Amino acid sequence: MADFTAGRAAYLQIADAFKRKIRDGDLAPGDKLPSEAKLMTDHGVSRTVARQAISRLREDGYAISHQGKGSYAALPGEGASAKRSPEFEQITEYLSEVRRDVRRLAERMDQLEELVRQQAGGQ
Repeated sequence: MADFTAGRAAYLQIADAFKRKIRDGDLAPGDKLPSEAKLMTDHGVSRTVARQAISRLREDGYAISHQGKGSYAALPGEGASAKRSPEFEQITEYLSEVRRDVRRLAERMDQLEELVRQQAGGQ
C-alpha cells in the first residue's frame, strides 16, 4: 500500500517497489505486471496514480507494455539498439526533459491534493 505520509508521490513509491522486485529477481523479465485495476486495489490509489506508476516503469526501462495485453517486467537496456541517429538522440533528450517536467507537475499535484485532503479532514 502506498504511504501517503511518506512525502514521496504514491506512483513513485509503487514504481520503486516494482523496480526492487525486478532487480532482486522476485519478478523476472517477461513476467506479467499487475493491471491498473489490481494496482488500484492493492495500493488504494486512483487509476491515474496506477497509470503513472506503470508509465514510470516503462520510462525507466523496467516494463514493456503491449496494447490490450498488459505490461511485463524488463531490465533496463534489454533490446536497446546500439546505433541511433543524432536526430533520435535529440528527440529522446527533449522527451526526457518533457517527462521530467510532467513528473514535477504530477508531484506538485499530489502535494496539492494532500493539502486539500488535510484541510477537508480538519473541518
